[in-house]
Order: sequence, then structure tokens, then C-alpha cells
Amino acid sequence: MEQKLVNADVRITVLRRLVFDELNVYKTGRSSPRERLKDEQQFVSKGANMPDGFCSWAWADIQKYVLTLARGGNLLGSKPGTFVSCCTDGYRPVLFLIERIEEKA
Repeated sequence: MEQKLVNADVRITVLRRLVFDELNVYKTGRSSPRERLKDEQQFVSKGANMPDGFCSWAWADIQKYVLTLARGGNLLGSKPGTFVSCCTDGYRPVLFLIERIEEKA
């Protein structure tokens, strides 16, 4: 039996951009919130691809969750079709809400 792969669209919402000023002692210069992304900004991944204008560093961190949701999977401990994740920039991480966009019947 042939399995058909369906990729649902996935919405990515910037929940919050954080800055940990106390960690500046470990780096050169000062940190500021990510300029490329804004709080509450939304993107839509189509075909499990990186949306235009999205940060490639953050995409590398959340892509596996987008793909899981796009293919109909769910992640343990989260409401079905949703997940919260972040990028791995320890000085100024960005939190994302990732949501499968369900087709309406």
C-alpha cells in the first residue's frame, strides 16, 4: 500500500524575544532583541518549507517541529497540533508558537 505524504500549512507566531543582559559578561559587546523578528509576528510554512523573511538560525532549530506538525503528528505534552519552541541563541532567544493549520471540511 502506498502512503501519501500530506504537508499541512503551519503557522509560526513569535511569542516573545528575550534578552539576558546578565550574560553579557560572557560575550563581546551587548545583546539586544532580535531585530529581524517582532513580537506577535506571524509566518506560514507551506509544504514544510522555511517562510520568506524567517530567520534561518531559528528555522534550523524549529524545523523538525514544523515538519512533525505539517505531517499530522503531535508532540508529547502539547495540545494536539501545537508546540512551543525557541531558537538556541542563549543570549537573546526567541520563543515561537507553532500551530498546524487544519483544513476546514
